[in-house]
Amino acid sequence: MDKTLERQTVSKIGWRLLPIIILMYFLSYLDRVNVSFAALTMNKDLAFTATIYGWGAGLFFVGYFLGEVPSNLALERFGARVWLARIMITWGAISAAMALVSGPVSFYATRFLLGLAEAGLFPGVILYLTYWFPERTRSRMIALFLAAAPLSTLIGAPISSSLLGLDGAGGLRGWQWLFILEGLPTVLVGVYVLFMLPDRPESVEWLDRDERAWLTSKLAAENAQRAEARIHGVGQALRNPRVLGYCLWYLLVVTGLYGVGFWMPQVVRALGFSVSEVGWLVAIPSVVTAALMIPWSVHSDRSGERLWHTILPALVAVAGLLLAAKGGTPALIMTGFTLASVGVFSAIPPFWALPVATLSGSAAAAGIAIIGAVGNLGGYFGPLALGMIKDATGGFSIGLLALAASVALSCPLVWMLERARTRGVMLRQPV
Repeated sequence: MDKTLERQTVSKIGWRLLPIIILMYFLSYLDRVNVSFAALTMNKDLAFTATIYGWGAGLFFVGYFLGEVPSNLALERFGARVWLARIMITWGAISAAMALVSGPVSFYATRFLLGLAEAGLFPGVILYLTYWFPERTRSRMIALFLAAAPLSTLIGAPISSSLLGLDGAGGLRGWQWLFILEGLPTVLVGVYVLFMLPDRPESVEWLDRDERAWLTSKLAAENAQRAEARIHGVGQALRNPRVLGYCLWYLLVVTGLYGVGFWMPQVVRALGFSVSEVGWLVAIPSVVTAALMIPWSVHSDRSGERLWHTILPALVAVAGLLLAAKGGTPALIMTGFTLASVGVFSAIPPFWALPVATLSGSAAAAGIAIIGAVGNLGGYFGPLALGMIKDATGGFSIGLLALAASVALSCPLVWMLERARTRGVMLRQPV
């Protein structure tokens, strides 16, 4: 009976909540990386060097870092509906305002403000999912949520490259139209979220009484079990060595993720393809990623195994980055980018099941946020490092090798963290 009730309840919640959550992250990822397509013409129009572009692309994550923890704590206080709507409306407006960029200073300022406005969306949704889904189903739900990122590239890459063809319409450059037409829909979806997204299971009428009772009791039992780990206060979460280790893992992997994400269109363009061809080629890794990452996370949920479901795809990403750096031909380079995309995106959902399973109470909001905040700084270091190396060497190969090294270091780190946890070694809390 419980199994049937579980499947029924989880399925009903998934169909109700996941479409809007996936759309939110779809727009989020589109608005943060569409600058990589705008750069195909914007950099020349505004005389940006690779270093200037790398700085601006990465400054998004500095703003994101500064706003992450306060934003996630605000979500817990004010409710998901109000706070996630606030995040979307402000970041959509600032994304559209990127059309006003006229030089390095305005580029840096708007990218920083965009990150500050969007801060809290990703960890906020991760926290929100803990309000609705039991632990044994959470990895696949996170995977479905994260699938919006490759889907954003799959759909957004051809659209973004085609919008560059509006060059001259209404007296605006193509890259300006790109920012406007991809930023304003986010504002509209934010308004929809404000009125339609439920905060918690207790507030909805579309769950039957037995479904609501099963879900609340199941989540309460899991929260009580996590509380026994004694990582349940904000201060404890921020100072706990295991949480800091998770921060470092996420930082290393995200460095590779966004280093590739912000530069792939320009790498492909340098292979001799046209702007329109770049849009379609960049979509290829996303097709494969979207097809493989969800089954991988479902397998992780069904088996209950998280560690090797995190390490193995990370190793695939390392192999892909090495191939992209040294492949030599367009076919091998695109194969490398595809492996890198599949590997990184497949490693992240099982990884998030690890910290979520050890945090409870206010520590869940603070811990998830600090992991996301510190980890997303990789989105600053990755693009900047690749840009500086490109200016210094004239090519992308060495920069891609550096990204491969970053992702490779994440593998022994997460192994050590889980080895300590499964042996029952409680890492000592600072006084």
